[in-house]
Amino acid sequence: MRFVGAVWKLLVGIKDGLVLILLLLFFGFLYAALSARPAAVGDGVLDLTLTGSVVEQPARPSWAEALGGEVVRDYRLRDLTNALRSAKTDGRVKAVALDLDGFTGGGQAALGDLAGAIREVRASGKPVVAYGTAFSSDSYQLAAAASEIWLNPLGGVLIAGPGGSNLYFKGLLDKLGVTANVYRVGTYKSAVEPYTRSDMSPEARENYQALAGALLESWRHSVRTSRPKADVDSFLRDMPGAVAAAGGDMARAALAAGLVDKVGERQAFEARLAALGGEGAGEDAFRRIALPAFVRDVGADDGAGPIGLVTVAGTIVDGQAGPGTAAGDTIAEEIARGVDGGIKALVVRVDSPGGSVMASERIRQALIAAKAKGIPVVVSMGNVAASGGYWLAMPADYIYAEPSTITGSIGVFGVLPSFQGSLEKLGIGADGVKSTPLSGEPDLLRGPSPEANALIQTSVEATYRRFLDIVAQARRKTPSQVDAIGQGRVWDGGTARQLGLVDGFGGVEEAVAKAAALAKLGDERGVRYIEPPKSVEDELVEMLANDREDDGTAPADAFAAFAEAPKRQLAAAFAEVRLLLDGPVLQARCLECGPVPAAGGSAERQGFWKVLVERLLG
Repeated sequence: MRFVGAVWKLLVGIKDGLVLILLLLFFGFLYAALSARPAAVGDGVLDLTLTGSVVEQPARPSWAEALGGEVVRDYRLRDLTNALRSAKTDGRVKAVALDLDGFTGGGQAALGDLAGAIREVRASGKPVVAYGTAFSSDSYQLAAAASEIWLNPLGGVLIAGPGGSNLYFKGLLDKLGVTANVYRVGTYKSAVEPYTRSDMSPEARENYQALAGALLESWRHSVRTSRPKADVDSFLRDMPGAVAAAGGDMARAALAAGLVDKVGERQAFEARLAALGGEGAGEDAFRRIALPAFVRDVGADDGAGPIGLVTVAGTIVDGQAGPGTAAGDTIAEEIARGVDGGIKALVVRVDSPGGSVMASERIRQALIAAKAKGIPVVVSMGNVAASGGYWLAMPADYIYAEPSTITGSIGVFGVLPSFQGSLEKLGIGADGVKSTPLSGEPDLLRGPSPEANALIQTSVEATYRRFLDIVAQARRKTPSQVDAIGQGRVWDGGTARQLGLVDGFGGVEEAVAKAAALAKLGDERGVRYIEPPKSVEDELVEMLANDREDDGTAPADAFAAFAEAPKRQLAAAFAEVRLLLDGPVLQARCLECGPVPAAGGSAERQGFWKVLVERLLG
């Protein structure tokens, strides 16, 4: 009887536990449902406090972020531009506050689009007031579009421009005894150089320098358009001299150069907003229109338009993944779902440096299948559409890019680490037998054999030839012509258009109009955004994460703010190493295009020192 009693108590305990879990889930879903009710939007100042980065497609938050982890916001570009364009004519919006103290940047093409939307609000007669402690190149590109720029007295404007240092790991790998077996095609495919060199090759330097110059000119054009009276060029030529002339006061130097309009504390900035949109209640100094509520209120219906829009954002990987990572199977299924759902034209928005060759080809084949059913395809390139991101764009009837888009990088490579040197340093031997020349290959303990090396290199070369053939057929060139502008070289959008790699300049709006014209839809421009559907769990996690306050605090001074960028750069560099060494053998990927967060969260989200330790210890 004791045994039966114990079993009964165990069953009762399990039942009570299940009931408790169900109750928690019920109240959680109830909370989510109540939170999902749209908040009323009243009169006031539209609050664009950007504490994160601008992206094409945000990754969905995790339970860790929702329940107490660090929250770093990603803002969807189209949500911001749609909100700003709606604010132009919305009588409830008296002004726009652009608070950039926590802004961590975004690609230049995306920021150019966002700056254009800010200029439209300003042109409508509504004030846009920007504030910051430390304006970088990215944040100043947005601030310059505002009608007023406020700078903290302890702040400054530090416009460094494109460029900087990369990490090269050859010396470290030699000390650890790790051999990076590299297989590549392309003179300019410098993605593998960090593992084979201790510095930049002349070919890579030439490519980087040309690209940096083109991007700087594009940035200058955006800022001049927004703020023609600012003496940006003199400030760029001799920033230390300008600051010295102001007695070492960075804020006063920016004011003298016309880069900002006011130097003042945050309280004065908020008082200005209260004067424009009304005083707030409680802790709010001004009457605030929360951005999430306004986005929901003015959000366009994306369920019934005849033009489907699929986003390819982030590193291209095999298999399935959520938004923010370009998983080949997921995106191919989205395209097929849109085609089966009755779309009449398809726009593909690409913001990716590439990745897996197989996944890129999977997406390309899905686009070919869509075209086979009579659906025109138009590609809109965002910040980056290079390597695999360019590969998958080839079925398009028309390709748009921005002048600051980074594209090209037609090349293929593979990296395979082996540890024969490490074992030797530890006094460990490795030996065995073979039944064929490829038995046990690739051998990561003793290093790949000559036969394995030859096989992998031959495969890389064959994939490159296929890349050339795909581009040549799509762009009406010969393979030799594509090879001359390929070789892994990266191009800015303006040069890419001259070379025939893209067809025209424009963003998503131009791509939608072109798709409508190709499908003979007349004036119909309704867009259906095709993305992985959200589960109930996704909805709950998102509601909990959005309901949390941001963890970050405003920087104390300009130097504190500027110090964050090197930490993010170093963390992203280690994330790139992990991504390369863990990824597929054959990659069509562009590392020159800048860091892209790995699947599962960015390096910045995980914390600098945590990422550093994890990367060093494996």
